[in-house]
Amino acid sequence: MLVTKQSFTFGNPPDEMSLDNGRTLGPVTLSYETYGTLNVDRSNAILIGTGLTADSHAAGYYSEKDQYPGWWDGLIGEGKAFDTNKYFVICSNVIGGCMGSTGPASIYPITGKPFGMLFPVITIRDMVRAQHYLIDHLGIKKLLCVTGGSMGGLQALEWARTYPDRVRSIIPVSCSAHLTAQGIAFNEIGRQSIMAEPNWNNGNYYDKKSPTYGLALARMIGHITYLSEEKLQHRFGRKMVDSEIIKADGADQFEIESYLHYKGNTFVERFDANSYLYLTRAIDLFDLAIEGDLSKGVLNINTDCLFITMSSDWLFPPSETIQIVDILRQQQKNVDYVEIKTYHGHDGFLIETASMTEPIRKFLSGRK
Repeated sequence: MLVTKQSFTFGNPPDEMSLDNGRTLGPVTLSYETYGTLNVDRSNAILIGTGLTADSHAAGYYSEKDQYPGWWDGLIGEGKAFDTNKYFVICSNVIGGCMGSTGPASIYPITGKPFGMLFPVITIRDMVRAQHYLIDHLGIKKLLCVTGGSMGGLQALEWARTYPDRVRSIIPVSCSAHLTAQGIAFNEIGRQSIMAEPNWNNGNYYDKKSPTYGLALARMIGHITYLSEEKLQHRFGRKMVDSEIIKADGADQFEIESYLHYKGNTFVERFDANSYLYLTRAIDLFDLAIEGDLSKGVLNINTDCLFITMSSDWLFPPSETIQIVDILRQQQKNVDYVEIKTYHGHDGFLIETASMTEPIRKFLSGRK
């Protein structure tokens, strides 16, 4: 399946988009892709929210020469869970990011230079608010489903809470009502790693050297939270790069060290350090509960729900997700829950597409 990246711009002054922090933002550009065909009554649209570092390229290839497809290609396409013979699938990148949507690296109209840290603090609701503009632009009155994994799952929950009349169903994957204190702690360590590097320069590095070391370190820290202890032990254990040599500090002695350095070094080639700061903070701020009461926070969620978790996920543990499921069921909401048995940890939502296919297909078959 060959696809094309598209963009939509809105919020030109004086009609800027309002943000949760009281500020406005505009103009705003969203990067997105679509797969399949929108039917005549525009009732078959499914919106995919992206994870923290993913772009809008969720499926297919840009050209026949591409080596790898989009990040959720195992679920999107002909005959797959999100069957493009039946559904019109939209994947939207988020504001605050750096993958074609407006973010800290975008030009600030007032200064004519990149926003940097002048970019406003954003929330998951702000991301969804921007997507709402996109859905209006596409002429879709009601989405058949909103889904996504991790930060994308938070977007699905926010759609159901903020725009309950615009969504028929949601499939939040590998997410919960809020990030745990441990998760926030890991995000903060990553942010501090970026800001401690001199090249960060208070976010003003776009015409200078980028804070690549700090960003690579943040990615290494974050990546550990995406994997389970079982997977790390199974894949790496205490294997050494070269067991015959005791290496000096700074050299890779163990294979896990080499792997993490690879993940960090390749990440800096495609992501912006300031975006990492803003997006991780948006995840930290997300909370379905109102004044600590989750039952109040989910009252507006009246859409059909399918929650999918990964058994070995300790970033968004299944036990956290089940809390939402239990409360929604107490409120007589239509909720399904599936836990995928996997040792892949949080990253399972990107890997276990075969296991997720049948539950998603069955759930969507009952939605019209």
